[in-house]
Amino acid sequence: MKIVLVSAVALIDVDGRVLLAQRPMGKSMAGLWEFPGGKVEPGETPEAALIRELHEELGIDTWASCLAPLTFASHSYEDFHLLMPLFACRKWQGMVQGREGQALKWVRPGDLRSYPMPPADLPLIAVLRDWL
Repeated sequence: MKIVLVSAVALIDVDGRVLLAQRPMGKSMAGLWEFPGGKVEPGETPEAALIRELHEELGIDTWASCLAPLTFASHSYEDFHLLMPLFACRKWQGMVQGREGQALKWVRPGDLRSYPMPPADLPLIAVLRDWL
């Protein structure tokens, strides 16, 4: 089974809320909420991929020194196995905006379970809730 490496981030605002992005129509798992991020390209580190994805998808800039490794997800889907490190980030430049038509929502850690998410993201909620 093919292993896909995806980097994700829990962006945490000054009020302790976490940013969720809704997968747009036309993508797999459309309508589900997820932690922002994306695929790690060949030759990229997970941190570099996340910095690139945050700029492309949300219009913000951050640095590897601001990405704290928090936990990871390991989940088998029908066609591939997902390995997804989750980083925490509290510092970035720019205003968060959905550049790819995705809806965004700042959510309190205790309310994360109220949002339908891909199966790989679900185990990350408890870690975030306990950590925040």
